[in-house]
Amino acid sequence: MTKIDSIVITPLAERPSLTSRIYEIAETWPAFIPHDPVGEALLSRVAEDFPHYCVVATDGDRVVARGLSVPFNADLDGREEMPDKGWDQVLVWAYRDQRHGHSPTTVSALEITVDNEYLGRGLSYAMLAALRDAAGRQGHNVLLAPVRPTAKHLEPRVPMADYVRRQGDDGFPTDPWLRVHVKAGGSIEKIASASMTVSGSLAGWRQWTGLPFDNDGDVDVPGALVPVRCDTAHDQAVYVEPNVWLRHKVKKQHTS
Repeated sequence: MTKIDSIVITPLAERPSLTSRIYEIAETWPAFIPHDPVGEALLSRVAEDFPHYCVVATDGDRVVARGLSVPFNADLDGREEMPDKGWDQVLVWAYRDQRHGHSPTTVSALEITVDNEYLGRGLSYAMLAALRDAAGRQGHNVLLAPVRPTAKHLEPRVPMADYVRRQGDDGFPTDPWLRVHVKAGGSIEKIASASMTVSGSLAGWRQWTGLPFDNDGDVDVPGALVPVRCDTAHDQAVYVEPNVWLRHKVKKQHTS
């Protein structure tokens, strides 16, 4: 358990009654993100299925932040610790391993979400530390993370590889979320070029974004890290989101 003023952060396994409440958070994810089919199928199950790898923050009776991660086996044929298909891939592997009884070799964070009213209080750092501790308690010595840089959406046409090289005078990344990770000891390893994919009809994209989607080519969509590719002849648009793989060293506490 970690305390920040009145906020308490605990492993979800220690507070199972909160499992159904972790989405009671005022958050600002783009409207198209929940339509990633992998996340749509699996993400809502993570807290229940992997509670020892998830953490929750409360302020009194209010849930104010959640942190989700999943274990997977990176040593099986065709796998690696940091796949190009990032977020989607590790989530699929985690559930495949659970089903087939493969012992996990590593852990990947999936998200840290803080209630809008609690932003700017250092809670992101604390939640990241709590996820690292959760991985350590399960016997791991590393926490990986396919990170979604929070300011990249302001420059969707800038290649991610160029974006992540930007640093302030202090040597830390200029992107706020990458900065949190690196200041917390994380190292930027590589780009997950196809970490998440959202595809849909043009009508679907119009509903999600309010944009016309009536011309072929790249469309800049608010909240998207790269442009969405629109194909009017085939009535579809596809968004392939790159993320940034980071590695955090973890103090292994025991093997469970």
